[in-house]
Amino acid sequence: MQIDPRGPRFAAALTSVVLAVALITGSGVLLAVQALVFALGAFGGLWLSPYGWLYRTLLLPRLAPPSETEDERPPRFAQGVGLVFAVVGTLGFLTGVTWLGLLATASALAAAFLNAAFGYCLGSEIYPLVRHAQGRLGTGA
Repeated sequence: MQIDPRGPRFAAALTSVVLAVALITGSGVLLAVQALVFALGAFGGLWLSPYGWLYRTLLLPRLAPPSETEDERPPRFAQGVGLVFAVVGTLGFLTGVTWLGLLATASALAAAFLNAAFGYCLGSEIYPLVRHAQGRLGTGA
């Protein structure tokens, strides 16, 4: 499925705000909510992500059609990577291992901010490497 690349960038901006607030407050509950958003995007597709819905409802009707589209799979993979960091951070905050919550949340925030500010998605860049590694493992090479 092809998507408008401006949608994931918008989602990354919202994600950056949520992660920054979670990092400042140490809120495991807020980070758990963000983990749910990541899970919906990773497993259900960007179409089911609440941030994707906001983009399609509030912004997309006011924008010109995208000049190009992109494959949905790399951003979905990136949502899965974000999910892992958010779950680890949530566990850290909720179990009192605050340094783990801070580290995982700060890492996710850095990645989300790179995408929001510069259009550079770390998860999408890692995706082809993972696919290549999967192919090599499948062939026994």
